[in-house]
Amino acid sequence: MSRRRRYALVGLGAIAYASLTFVWFSLPAWLDAIVADFGLTSTQAGVLTGAIPLTYVPVSLFSGVVTDYVGPYRAIGAGVTLFGGAQIGRAAAETFPALLALTVVVGVGGTAITFGLPKLVSELFPPERSGTPSSMYVVGSLAGTAAAFSIGRAVLGGPLGGWRPLFRYTGVAVLAYALLWWVIVRQAPLDAIGHTAGARGTDDRPTLSMAALTQDLGRVFSNRPMRLLVVVGGVYLLVTHGLQNWLATVLQSRGVGAALAASLVSGFVVAQAVGTLVVPAASDRLGQRGSVLAGCAGLCSLGTATLLFAPVPLAIPVGGALAVGFGVGGLSPLVRMVPAEIDGVGPELTGTAVGLVFAVGEVGGFLGPFLIGALYDLTGTYAAGLAVVCLGCLSAVIAGRRLPV
Repeated sequence: MSRRRRYALVGLGAIAYASLTFVWFSLPAWLDAIVADFGLTSTQAGVLTGAIPLTYVPVSLFSGVVTDYVGPYRAIGAGVTLFGGAQIGRAAAETFPALLALTVVVGVGGTAITFGLPKLVSELFPPERSGTPSSMYVVGSLAGTAAAFSIGRAVLGGPLGGWRPLFRYTGVAVLAYALLWWVIVRQAPLDAIGHTAGARGTDDRPTLSMAALTQDLGRVFSNRPMRLLVVVGGVYLLVTHGLQNWLATVLQSRGVGAALAASLVSGFVVAQAVGTLVVPAASDRLGQRGSVLAGCAGLCSLGTATLLFAPVPLAIPVGGALAVGFGVGGLSPLVRMVPAEIDGVGPELTGTAVGLVFAVGEVGGFLGPFLIGALYDLTGTYAAGLAVVCLGCLSAVIAGRRLPV
């Protein structure tokens, strides 16, 4: 398969990821309206918005292993179909339990995208050239997140008549894209895309069995470099969820106006996109993934440290927040790319390995925002929670330096 067609398939995968994050964050974008319609308590609203990350914890390993066996094309197609249908269901939900259950289904479908795309890149490209295609799909995820707020809520919501019509029409659009995905991949010569002669095609994958699943999980769990990568992945999610959820509030506590703080959060997302585009390509040229991971984690630690102290000139925490965004943007594709380069894992077990990273890492994704809020209640300052984030980043620096890639 030509290089252009390989990149085209990754581009289609990036659209699938953008579709997922649009559906995912369409609920937070409309949370105030949904809370009013359902009469939700703050606790119920918190459970609803945290349902998808928490779904990743029990589902990730199973989803990653299955992706290795069914292949990325079937996994991505099934995932898009699943969360597209769930989005339509959410538009018709009349009770909180129904809305919550369908949101969990969105999360289950999302795991197939999260692990299917690294698997796709590992089958299409050799490890030393996986940086740019990995950046493509991560940027797609950021675009979908931004669009959920800037387009879904601000532009389409009014003309369509509120959150229910928006959910319904976007769900239909996602299912239409799922159909397009199935048609395109059925036409592609998928048995000839491997970047090495030994790459598995779609017709020679091993039989899926409990014994095989257990064996693959054991291989990944026992791999020391994978355990180091799990530390980095947990810190990446700790920073992403912790800072992205609390940054505006922290800045406001430093005297920044609400409108400016919201704009700075948008800048944080833009910095993530820049890091996602720049860092993996740079790591391809340097050939030192572990050192680059450590550098990104160190940048996150330094940037978070600038938010600890007050009063300071506004430029310092703003610059620090942008540095964190750039660093975490670089970590995002790298934690998905590195498993394919680890001895004993490789492209064959990429889905299982990335599943492990997220199964454990999403615990950090939950703890990030939780600890910042809980420690504020205990101490009356955000510095305590931010200090925990700083220390977590330093542990990722050590783990990254020890990675043999």
